[in-house]
Amino acid sequence: MSPSIPARIAALREAMSRHGIAACLVPTADPHLSEYLPAHWQARQWLSGFDGSAGTLLVTATEAGLWTDSRYFSQAEAQLAGSGIALMKQRIAHAPEHLIWLQQHLHQGDVIAIAGDSVSVATQRQIERQLGSAGIALRVDLDLPGMIWPERPALPKAPVVEHPLNYAGTSRAEKFDKLRHAMRKQHASHHLVSSLDDIAWLTNLRGSDVECNPVFLAHLLVGASGTSTLFVDRAKLSDTLVAALAEDGIRVAAYSTLNDALGELGATDTLLFDPGRVVSAVLQSVKPDVKRIEGTNPSTVFKACKTKTELEHIREVMRRDGAALVRAFRRLEERLTAGMAQTELDVDTLLREERSAQPNFVGESFATIAGYMENGALPHYRATPESHNTLQRHGLLLIDSGGQYLGGTTDITRVLALGPTTTEQRRDATLVMKGMIALSRARFPKGASGPQLDALARAPLWAAGMDYGHGTGHGVGYFLNVHEGPQGIRPPVAGGALVALEPGMISSIEPGLYKPARHGIRHENLAVVTEADETEFGEFYAFETLTLCPFDRRALEPSLLNPEERAWLDDYHASVRAALAPLLEDADLAWLEKHCTPL
Repeated sequence: MSPSIPARIAALREAMSRHGIAACLVPTADPHLSEYLPAHWQARQWLSGFDGSAGTLLVTATEAGLWTDSRYFSQAEAQLAGSGIALMKQRIAHAPEHLIWLQQHLHQGDVIAIAGDSVSVATQRQIERQLGSAGIALRVDLDLPGMIWPERPALPKAPVVEHPLNYAGTSRAEKFDKLRHAMRKQHASHHLVSSLDDIAWLTNLRGSDVECNPVFLAHLLVGASGTSTLFVDRAKLSDTLVAALAEDGIRVAAYSTLNDALGELGATDTLLFDPGRVVSAVLQSVKPDVKRIEGTNPSTVFKACKTKTELEHIREVMRRDGAALVRAFRRLEERLTAGMAQTELDVDTLLREERSAQPNFVGESFATIAGYMENGALPHYRATPESHNTLQRHGLLLIDSGGQYLGGTTDITRVLALGPTTTEQRRDATLVMKGMIALSRARFPKGASGPQLDALARAPLWAAGMDYGHGTGHGVGYFLNVHEGPQGIRPPVAGGALVALEPGMISSIEPGLYKPARHGIRHENLAVVTEADETEFGEFYAFETLTLCPFDRRALEPSLLNPEERAWLDDYHASVRAALAPLLEDADLAWLEKHCTPL
């Protein structure tokens, strides 16, 4: 029988005591600093019972706390109940972040520990700088959770496959040539890549080691000339694939041998790496005399700007995905009208059925969020057989879902009115819609960044004294991670990088509003940055909306929309109708026509 959460924390404290550790930090991270982790590295979840995708566990000899953000407050409060672990709310006024808390509660000479394979080089430096001023030392050579974790899950063994060139659009050889050109400009002889989506994109390979993300566990060491090495479990690759990689100058080595290879670099070598995307444990094997260059992985920017071929495939995927959603929403409405009992779980099933019927569908891009009424107020809610709502013929249902296709990745949120709605619900949904339209219609100068545009989506809510606690937009990969950098649309952060939005970058536009125990609103489309025009003041960019699916206007209060906003919504629905009608017929086509009529 697996030990209880209190027993796990007690075992961790015993290990801390044996090694003279005053505090143990357990972040949500793996050696690739992924957002979603294979089970082998879900130590924070195993120790705390909290299964949200973001959070840091901190354990001392007498106290334990779980730091997470507003998306997970309600979820964490429920999952931590009775565990002895306190919920510590991040980014809340007068609430200390975990490093500040450590400064306040530890003493000079104390030592904290964090596993070196779960902390980036940049974060390690931040911790050492912040705590070192208080005389607190950091050790990264102890994996304390791993020492006490019985039956720790093994590393995933899913096969690695080729992403067909007609979908990838650009060959491995071309991508590596472009990368090596960037390396030579920085005078780097070697480049270490540990981020899984960069590796998958560069190699035109895909896997399924991480739930919903078509990536595989690997590191990549690129030589500026000659052979590169892919460190991966050889059993995942077919002989044919290994031979194809060899033809492109990529040899395969065991996943566990990266440190040995890095240790062979010498004084004549120069290693380029991203300190925010490489973990401390990996870099420890690099000799001190190896020259180092720190900077963003060039491939991160390359893959963020989608090519013409990629965008052509993405537009077709949006049509297919939109048609699947129309069928699912129509079926749900038909069942409710007929008096059939439907739950949030049934919504998930309907979406999966319809997407699975589409060409080149591979899987979901994240776990579907189907939150009815008060559950919609939980931004990352997930219905389970043990806890879910039954849908009623009134109120609002928030559905956030997405699909992975060979030709692209989708992410869309719609709010459905299942029957009569209140004035408050319609007003809230319309204020969020006004923000979405404002950002979707934005024109902005070349060089502008997401944090500079974020306020456009919030202004209608701010005017009403309301706001939301998450970012407004994230980058989206091309048959890759649904959350992708380097760009993002979010409030400015002191010291945070301002990444310019460039043509070809795809971002979500998803303002929201959440009223606990009542309802939640989020409207979301994906949009690509395009060139708009050039004036005497320079080049200007705009967003082209890619997502194709009607909004449920029954959830809105049209009188709150001004003429420009009404025109945008009508134009959007006209484009949705034109794109999806050829893929639909009979009842599905009639549903589309009904929901795309002008306001």
